[in-house]
Amino acid sequence: MNLEVLKLNFDAVEERIAEFIRGIVDEAGADGVVVGLSGGVDSSTVATLAASALGAENVLGLIMPSSTTKQEDIDDALLVARTLGIEVEHVDIQPLEDAFAKVCPRYDPGNLVATGNLKPRFRMTTLYYYANLLNRIVAGTGNKSEILVGYFTKYGDGGVDMLPIGDLYKTQVRWLAEKIGVPRKIVWKTPTAGLWAGQTDEGEIGVTYDVLDLTLYGLIELKYTPEKVSKEMGIPPETVMKVMEMVSKSEHKRKPIPKPELQLLH
Repeated sequence: MNLEVLKLNFDAVEERIAEFIRGIVDEAGADGVVVGLSGGVDSSTVATLAASALGAENVLGLIMPSSTTKQEDIDDALLVARTLGIEVEHVDIQPLEDAFAKVCPRYDPGNLVATGNLKPRFRMTTLYYYANLLNRIVAGTGNKSEILVGYFTKYGDGGVDMLPIGDLYKTQVRWLAEKIGVPRKIVWKTPTAGLWAGQTDEGEIGVTYDVLDLTLYGLIELKYTPEKVSKEMGIPPETVMKVMEMVSKSEHKRKPIPKPELQLLH
């Protein structure tokens, strides 16, 4: 079994996502969406879909670089905005992190995870400021692969109003992106959240997207046992178990905030 099992009717997918975006915006009584443009395939795809569904004039792209953002990513984000004809604004979040470092007694730049997660949380705050200011909603850019294994920051890039590509695996996002005209250089470049210098998504996850997507598809969509996923898809058993562990450990990120049930305690 190979990646061909992930093929979808992408004409229907595009239409369904457009209907979804319009429905969420209408339901909220909003005037459009704001989306963070990272220069990557996910945000480029969401911006393209939103512009098609709502009209370019109703989509605002925010480019929010930090000291670890590559110029190539900024350039690619600008390319997408120009191609779509959407409004774009720059908000440099590095001064926010610098200010936090000065006021937080425990700030530790050596803790890459804690410090790196500040960036998406500052971006979330910025996106919601613009959304409140302009009566818009925040279009998230997370895909199904990353959501399932918890590769997102809680109350960072996970803090959004909707997830237009949230039911598409990374491989499927790339295929859809090609179909709707996202530049190929963006579709196929190495994904990175830019959380620290040299960081890549696959390096941090520890599994390539091709393998991750097949594993998740077997476990989630086909409901195969780990043993069958390994056998049918040619994936080492230890990799399947690693993916299962990531799904399990990140469950708290996908669930509503837990609270005790108390109203029956009369």
